[in-house]
Amino acid sequence: MGGTDASGVTDIELRRIPGGQVTLHDARREVQRSVEIEPFEIGVFPITEEQFAEILPVPSRHPRRPAADLSWLRAVHFCNAASEWEGLDPVYRFDGEHVEWDTTAEGYRLPTEAEWELACRAGSTGPHYAPLAEAAWTGADGVTSPQDVGGKLPNLDGLFDMLGNVWEWCWDLLDPARYDDYRVFRGGGFADDSWSVRASVRRGGGPRMHHEDVGLRVARGAFDAAGQAQGWSAQADRERAAFDGPVPFGWTPMRGARR
Repeated sequence: MGGTDASGVTDIELRRIPGGQVTLHDARREVQRSVEIEPFEIGVFPITEEQFAEILPVPSRHPRRPAADLSWLRAVHFCNAASEWEGLDPVYRFDGEHVEWDTTAEGYRLPTEAEWELACRAGSTGPHYAPLAEAAWTGADGVTSPQDVGGKLPNLDGLFDMLGNVWEWCWDLLDPARYDDYRVFRGGGFADDSWSVRASVRRGGGPRMHHEDVGLRVARGAFDAAGQAQGWSAQADRERAAFDGPVPFGWTPMRGARR
């Protein structure tokens, strides 16, 4: 997965996604919307423990396993650190724990959930891009931890582990009216059942929360418009935060919630 440059740093291998249209579902407001996505790049694999440890001062016990048990804040700090390491303009601006995305910067970043879903589906329209047992590490495999990346079938764009193994943090807020600053993660984890490991399932957690089955996959791509890009906009976040509709059946209360 990637090579190693002269300084010993493992490369982050990216695949260019040509863009297209993806339909996102909002269960809270019972609406769906179609989003046009411009071309962008996304990681062929989730970021591994080895890659994470080379950029930030953390131990790597299993170099080829996805980096996991890390918070959203840690994930965006990794993106900026990786950008700086490679001489790219950092994407994120910090004011304490408040984070803003400079959409004009070309460094590493978390994908928007629209980008993530488009990349995951790779043209497929069903819940999985291949038979689930062949595409994803899930609870059906009986494993008790993340597995080395690349051990299951890739999708048609050559992306591995988009489903199963570890959930992956995205940029977007989950539901700011109900869950405040919770961020989305996508894809399902190694212990989840088949219902959770689908291209359309969205869950999330607070920026400081960390879980043994949540990691990250990086993206790259800069855009001209400020405050909006790739299915996300700051204005839409403000409108969603003001929404005062009912909570769908089965949603977890925010206090103490993981997802």
